[in-house]
Amino acid sequence: MTACAGGSFDTPPGSCPPVVEYSRTEQARVADELAALRQGTVIAEWLADYAVLRDQARACR
Repeated sequence: MTACAGGSFDTPPGSCPPVVEYSRTEQARVADELAALRQGTVIAEWLADYAVLRDQARACR
């Protein structure tokens, strides 16, 4: 994931990135797996950031 952080993007300005859709089954599984993590884990924080990015990409459309 960090490989993308310093790179440039070929996406033209103003275009929206695609948003991957997940099934309800996948969403439920992720919710269960996330609930099983210890409080304050870094991956949980990253997933929260990812949720914000997904919302922003949806709003871009």
